[in-house]
Amino acid sequence: MPGLLGYRGPAERLLREAEASVGDVLEVQTGGEKVTGTLVPRYEHDDDRHIVIKLKSGYNVGISVERVSKVVRLAEGEEPKFVAPKRATGGGLPRVSVLGTGGTIASRVDYRTGAVSPATTAEELYSLFPELADVASITPEIVMSVYSENLEPVHWGELAKKVAEAVAGGQAGVLITMGTDTMGYAAAALSFALKGVPIPVFIVGSQRSSDRPSSDAFLNLIGAASMAAGAGFSGVYVVMHADSSDERLAVHRGTRVRKDHTSARDAFESVGVEPVAFWSREGIAVNAREAPPPRGRAEGFEARPRFDPRAALVKFYPSMPAGYLEAVLGSGVRGVVFEGTGLGHINAKSVEAVARFVAAGGVVCMTSQCIWGRVDMNVYDTGRDLLKAGVVPLEDMLPETALAKLMWALANSPSAEEARRLMAEDLAGETTPRTVQRR
Repeated sequence: MPGLLGYRGPAERLLREAEASVGDVLEVQTGGEKVTGTLVPRYEHDDDRHIVIKLKSGYNVGISVERVSKVVRLAEGEEPKFVAPKRATGGGLPRVSVLGTGGTIASRVDYRTGAVSPATTAEELYSLFPELADVASITPEIVMSVYSENLEPVHWGELAKKVAEAVAGGQAGVLITMGTDTMGYAAAALSFALKGVPIPVFIVGSQRSSDRPSSDAFLNLIGAASMAAGAGFSGVYVVMHADSSDERLAVHRGTRVRKDHTSARDAFESVGVEPVAFWSREGIAVNAREAPPPRGRAEGFEARPRFDPRAALVKFYPSMPAGYLEAVLGSGVRGVVFEGTGLGHINAKSVEAVARFVAAGGVVCMTSQCIWGRVDMNVYDTGRDLLKAGVVPLEDMLPETALAKLMWALANSPSAEEARRLMAEDLAGETTPRTVQRR
């Protein structure tokens, strides 16, 4: 009998005896209790000793076969499948481009594996959030369909080109839906590739998939779309929950944001600065202290979407062998960002290898493992030795931002000397003029 996707063993035998299929309404009897609901698929790699029923409340309940005394098929149903609703037009509203890359915000549960699966067509993406038509005239496009850990510099370049096309096409703003795990890297990369972009570009994701009751996807996307259509500022930003409630979104500068929690809805934080704005259903509250640039004109804007992936981010650790570093430097990379200790150090035995790499035309930069504060390589001997070897100190730049910037600088510089100069210059708010106290 077809229609028992994911069921096998004892659970499958019970369902076959009841002539049940996925989508049927069942009554599962467990001693003196009865559970009524719709039979849903199991994950391909899950156990064979549970039957999963979707209750009228929308929640799923798994029932152990050891407790089941009888399964009764009450009504025939249809196997769950995705059906795209009719697309609303959002006519007359500001035009906003939504560029999909995959990730949790544009995902549904994949019952084959139990993982979340990204939407793969523009219609699927749009139909997950039909309410978008109430705030903007949406032009959705799936640029790629990959999880964020699979996004690479070439993908950042593709996105930058798409944003440039949206600017030339007169879009009011751009949303980029993306998985959250490498969102900080992508936001930084686009901040350099799209310097001076005259419209707001919001990178938005979700920590929990849209089919979960606790999902943050809806508010994140609706709020970002509303700002893309009507916010008075421009630039590249990450938009995510400001706290654990469903009331406010924070707008983080693309070069000063990092993911600080694996699963919380308010996982993202602005480091060393404040969010440039907060969004709620009451409106947009712009932070005057952060002074985001106003919207501008498309004339004169030019994207620089090239990135050179031949760069590495190396986190220093105690006893890091010189041979490890030499292997990295000899792997064909053109540049390295160190995430050094404290004020910006690595061990003394590595200085010679760094000096040789720089002398051969490599670019080496220094950030700190510390979240707050900035590097100062003039305080101790090792720092001064690294400066003498040609290491570029990067103030309070985040390591993730520094790596994205180095990939961009290497691709857009005629020489290593010019790349070093660009790395030391504040181009997109990646460094701050003063050190602030830890919050």
